[in-house]
Amino acid sequence: MDFSDFLPADTPIAQLIEEFHKLPGIGPKSAQRLAYYLIRMPPEDAKGLADAIIAAKDKIIFCSICQNITEGDPCSICVNRTRDQKIICVVEEPLDVLAIEKVHVFKGLYHVLHGVISPMNGIGPENIKIKELLTRLKLDTVEEIILATNPNLEGEATSMYIHRLLSNIGIRITKLARGLPIGSDLEYADDMTLSKALEGRQDF
Repeated sequence: MDFSDFLPADTPIAQLIEEFHKLPGIGPKSAQRLAYYLIRMPPEDAKGLADAIIAAKDKIIFCSICQNITEGDPCSICVNRTRDQKIICVVEEPLDVLAIEKVHVFKGLYHVLHGVISPMNGIGPENIKIKELLTRLKLDTVEEIILATNPNLEGEATSMYIHRLLSNIGIRITKLARGLPIGSDLEYADDMTLSKALEGRQDF
């Protein structure tokens, strides 16, 4: 039983714990620790955190082209004409873009799916940004799609689904080389492993 079970649901601390508990990867105990840590913070630090959350929600949008998070639309990568406009790297989340950009190997464009197909969690193709990718391919002169989903069950299933959709439109479809550990996430891969996975990508 958690300490929060003894709190009336309408108290500020109980509501704060509940909001933290809604965050991914935050269980009841972690939510309580975060709530009580926040209460002990100096008022100016707590206000700074609140202001940062509000500013992010107010100013951060999705790029209308690649669906990555951005403050300006289109994002700085999509409007950069020095990047290779003929290659699109398809990733699951914005953090994957950051991971790939950090290794300074890939010079093309991106498309962010914002998730993976996961029937167990009620997530189908219509719930992620696949339709936006298909629309984009009708407009752009793209010669290669790199399917850079995470090497786990859901990531592989999503790549297979997209591959089937694109297999007859005359675009080269590749995937990352298998230097990445099975079951891992791109955002946690070290720079060298991710760099080699990109450079050694294979036809799907």
